[in-house]
Amino acid sequence: MLPLKIHTDLLECGTDEAGRGCLSGPVTAAAVLLPDGFSHPLLNDSKQLSEKKRLALKDIIETEALSFAVVHVMMDEIDQINILNASILGMHRAIEQLEPQPEFIAIDGNRFKPFYKIPYECVVKGDGKYQHIAAASILAKTHRDIYMASLHEEFPAYNWKQNKGYPTHEHRAAIKKYGPTPYHRKSFRLLPGQLKFNL
Repeated sequence: MLPLKIHTDLLECGTDEAGRGCLSGPVTAAAVLLPDGFSHPLLNDSKQLSEKKRLALKDIIETEALSFAVVHVMMDEIDQINILNASILGMHRAIEQLEPQPEFIAIDGNRFKPFYKIPYECVVKGDGKYQHIAAASILAKTHRDIYMASLHEEFPAYNWKQNKGYPTHEHRAAIKKYGPTPYHRKSFRLLPGQLKFNL
């Protein structure tokens, strides 16, 4: 079973994002404060879990967390500030909503910007190393998947319910056939070999 957090004596949140590599939709960030003594044998990197297990864990995390927040950073902001900055901004916004505020921040990945004066640590593949980062990865993934399924109703030709906006062959074939939607990221290379989309 994964350890709960890095510093056992601090109020420490885990944070992660989902959707960085997608061609459409937001990048979604989550921050989670889990109570001391929390543990769940299935809690792991969201990518290692089935959708059914992720959704079951989502309910458990949201019920038992001391505090959690999930934030979507939309396409226009991604296009303005780039995907890395949008991911970090989303994590900052999620952390800002936590009550109480953490004493330490654990981040999945290797890039972050200081959040006020709260100490932090980046953990590469942290969603497979600590429960609070794994919990954040699950909330970010499930909330984003639900959002993309709702967009699918508006634009079913792109099959976002299935591919969630990732650059699958099917998704790119739909872009080639129908063109981009308002939910596509204009700053991303939507088609292989594309220089720039005239939008």
